[in-house]
Amino acid sequence: MAPAQLLRPTPSSAAGRHALVVADGDVPARDALDAAWPGWDADVFDVVAADGGYTRALGLGLRPDLLVGDFDSLPADELAAAAADGVALLRAEVAKDESDAELALLAAVRRGATRITVLGAFGGPRLDHALANLWLLAHPALAGVEVVLLDGAARARLLGAPDAVGAPVTQLLPGPVGALVTLLPFGGDALGVTTRGLRYPLHGETLRTGPARGLSNVRETPEAAVALAAGQLLIVEGAHARARARDAPATVWRRRGLDSAP
Repeated sequence: MAPAQLLRPTPSSAAGRHALVVADGDVPARDALDAAWPGWDADVFDVVAADGGYTRALGLGLRPDLLVGDFDSLPADELAAAAADGVALLRAEVAKDESDAELALLAAVRRGATRITVLGAFGGPRLDHALANLWLLAHPALAGVEVVLLDGAARARLLGAPDAVGAPVTQLLPGPVGALVTLLPFGGDALGVTTRGLRYPLHGETLRTGPARGLSNVRETPEAAVALAAGQLLIVEGAHARARARDAPATVWRRRGLDSAP
C-alpha cells in the first residue's frame, strides 16, 4: 500500500449547512465549549435535540428547531412547553431499533445538514450509549456528511478512505500545540497512515485493530494533519495542551520501541 501523501486537505462540507445535534449525555457549559473549541457553533442553521437533550440545549441558550425521540427522558411539562414554544416534535416509539441520538442525526441530514456537530454524546450513566454514539460516526446515512462529537475535553471524528476516485484522504487537525491526538483503526486495519505535525510520526504505516499504537500522540504544530490510504480511522483530539513533563513517559516508551505509551 503506497503511503498517503499529505498535500492538500480533501475537500469537505465544512462550508456547508451546519446543524447542531444535542443528545442527553454530559454537555459542558457554553463558556467551557467556547474555550475548548472556538467557533464550535458558527453558522448553525438548525438545532435538533434528542429527547432529554432538549433541556441541555436550553442550558446552552439554544432554542431547538426540532425535538426528536420517544420522550422517555423529558418531563411532560417540558415537552408541553417545547410544543407551546413552536418547537417541531418528531415522536418515536419506545420500542425501536434506533437510539434517540441516531434519529436526531438522521433528521438533521434529511433537513439538509452537510456538517453536524454533536453535543452530549459522551458521559452520562451508560457506557454503551457513549460507545453507540461513537459508532454512529460510521452510519451509512452520514456518508459525505462531516460529523464531529464534542465535549469540553475532546473532539472525535471518523476519517474514511479512499475517496470516490480511489485516492487517499487527508484530514487537517488544527488545535493547540501539546494537545493529545489519538488515531485508532475502526472496523478493521487502517492502511497507509501518514501524519504531519505530530510528535510520533507515521509514514505510510498500518494501524492494526487491537494494538494501542495510535494512542496519545501529541500535536507539535498548530496545523497538524493525518492522511489515510484505505480503511477507517477514529480521531480523538484533546482540547487543551498537556504539560511537557507529563508527556515524558510516552517518550520513554516510544524510544524503547513499544507500540504505545502507558
